[in-house]
Amino acid sequence: MTFEEIASVAGKGGLFKVLKPSRSGVILESMDARRTKLVVGADARVSILSEISIYTYSEEGSVPLEDVMKKIHEEFEGDTGLDKNSDPDELKSFLKHVLPDYDEDRVYVSDIKKLVTWYNSLSANHSELFVNSQEISTDEEE
Repeated sequence: MTFEEIASVAGKGGLFKVLKPSRSGVILESMDARRTKLVVGADARVSILSEISIYTYSEEGSVPLEDVMKKIHEEFEGDTGLDKNSDPDELKSFLKHVLPDYDEDRVYVSDIKKLVTWYNSLSANHSELFVNSQEISTDEEE
């Protein structure tokens, strides 16, 4: 599984695996234990994780969410010690530690809560997402 196969839907909690397109939208499967399927129409706001970035003050202006999550995984190895109910100042300092040049004016606490929630979910159930493709090919050669 890759970040291109995972989506978030506005108004629906959690993350979804993209199964396939349909005539009226796309078929998704929840990534929780229930594995419920749903069809979202073309009018739904579906965001693919590989297309999401976090605003920064850098020259590029943003950093892909996938890169941020991989950096979190390198640093914390699956246990951030945070959740969506953590103190806002603690969440901000966490992101400042991981991404020192993030744009504090355009990245809200609610965005950081989503980042932490998504990371915790993915690291618990799909930790293979955080392994670099270079590491996989090196392991296969041995």
